[in-house]
Amino acid sequence: MNNLDTLRGSGLIRSLSARLSSLELAERTTIMEVCGTHTMAIRRAGLPSILPENLRLLSGPGCPVCVTPVSYIDTALAIARKHGAILATFGDMMRVPGSRETLAGLRSEGFPVEIVYSPLGAVELARNNPERSVVFLAVGFETTAPAVAASVIQAAETGIGNFGILTAHKRILPALQTLVSGEGPDIDGFLLPGHVSVVLGAEPYRIIPDKYRRACVITGFETADVIQGILMLVEQIRSKVYSVDNQYTRAVKPRGNPQARAFIDRVFTPADTEWRGFGTIAESGLAIREEFAGFDAARLFPVESVESREPPGCRCGDVLKGLIEPPECPLFAESCTPLNPVGACMVSSEGTCAAFYKYSRMKGR
Repeated sequence: MNNLDTLRGSGLIRSLSARLSSLELAERTTIMEVCGTHTMAIRRAGLPSILPENLRLLSGPGCPVCVTPVSYIDTALAIARKHGAILATFGDMMRVPGSRETLAGLRSEGFPVEIVYSPLGAVELARNNPERSVVFLAVGFETTAPAVAASVIQAAETGIGNFGILTAHKRILPALQTLVSGEGPDIDGFLLPGHVSVVLGAEPYRIIPDKYRRACVITGFETADVIQGILMLVEQIRSKVYSVDNQYTRAVKPRGNPQARAFIDRVFTPADTEWRGFGTIAESGLAIREEFAGFDAARLFPVESVESREPPGCRCGDVLKGLIEPPECPLFAESCTPLNPVGACMVSSEGTCAAFYKYSRMKGR
């Protein structure tokens, strides 16, 4: 029995599930969620099992750990080896493979790699180790960027000069534009990420319906939220009247969080950056402004560039673009499992491969 079977006891869930199951679509319709939390919620609830046959739900590049390229991991490892810096990171980065090793492997060799629970924890680590440089691995979308920006500001204002960040922050909108410009499958609509949208609001997404004629719905994370978001998307697609609808009104306001965006804008500026599977996407990253260049680990700790490579046979990049589903990767559930992950999409708790392995691999959907 999956979670959806239990939740059907709720009148709302039962009603929404019935509406979704009874949808009649004239054409094959494909929608994509671009949030790792949505990916896990959808698979945990077993929602694909109640979709009409001609409604396809794909997972996209919504997991920040997964879209972080191998070259970033290689750079972080090289900084530790060459410059002796303490690396501070969230725990979900520890087993993400670089070209030759992981952060966990580096730590097992005796190099200092510390798990922290917030960027300010990395600032505190630098304060407590004044004789060592501390580099925080700044990975994430607009959701985590404000807190990272705040940590840089705090370090600057309190004179902590041995703290820096290696930024791999991503902006979700350029990735969506890439997906609807020929870099992925034919997508009719997007379930937009709730957490990112708390920061951004609805307005930045309007280019997707206005220019690219794709449906968009900002959606929450409960089962009822996701089902309702799918229904709202289908209504747009059927009517061919495209907009940015907000199902998640209890958390996402029209203007988002201006204060959080102000932190981002103060410390960062949009820049071209590399995504796993996509290559470089213009202005899809966040680079550190000149005012805070003294906290930019890439400048402070230069390393020789190496030719980065994905694990042989891993198709994580194709999964992130929606070109395949995890079972189509030859490594999935064979040599690549949560206990022995080969690719980032199996490493992260929000990765599509991890979600499929845990909830869907025996169900076929």
